[in-house]
Amino acid sequence: MLAATSTTMTTTLWYTIRATGVVALILLTLTTVLGLLSASRARTRRWPAFAQVDLHKRATLFALVFLGLHIVTAVVDTYVSVGVLSALVPFTSPFKTFWIGLGTISVDLLLAVAISSALRQRIAPRTWRGIHWLAYACWPLAMAHSLGTGTDAAQVWMDAIAAVCTAAVLVALVRRIGYQRTSRREQVRFGATTTAVPVRHRPAVGGDPAGRALADSATRTARPPTSTATNTATRLLERHPR
Repeated sequence: MLAATSTTMTTTLWYTIRATGVVALILLTLTTVLGLLSASRARTRRWPAFAQVDLHKRATLFALVFLGLHIVTAVVDTYVSVGVLSALVPFTSPFKTFWIGLGTISVDLLLAVAISSALRQRIAPRTWRGIHWLAYACWPLAMAHSLGTGTDAAQVWMDAIAAVCTAAVLVALVRRIGYQRTSRREQVRFGATTTAVPVRHRPAVGGDPAGRALADSATRTARPPTSTATNTATRLLERHPR
């Protein structure tokens, strides 16, 4: 009786490990795709920016929940020895050390991103942005962990899920790279049209007359224009003072 119960419990945990791992991978893929699309300013009337950001946060939260269930069931399961330390410290698991180590690194990076996002108001924007870039490394590590450790890696349905996830991330990545290149070209073009000043009109160091002339011109340009009626009234007052 106890043996049958133990076997049933082990089987349940084994299926739970596999299911939560697959769902966590899909949610992490969704999070990565939404992050790349947000960075590439993908917007439509039916898909506003706030909806995309909100969905990105919710997908990340659900990914963390299923990832936590995946880790807990893997540690509790006695069929293989993983251990609590292996869930936090990479390459310490006696079972498939390399592949589980990759998954551990992915978990650590994702936790760092989640914690920094929760403390975003208390850290510098540049620091938060640098930590957030680590999220892009979570997905390939998680995919390698799934294919290297999972017993379903040889199954057709798992190969199909991996292929769809990979294609989605690659499409979003290509869009992100294309947006970055377009932005750089626009910046160069904008800079060329606004900073291409002839040498004789560029301000010089040390009080050069050309520099002072350019500064005076800029000052005059910044002043609000005076209407024709105001100029006429001023001239009349000068000629016929009260």
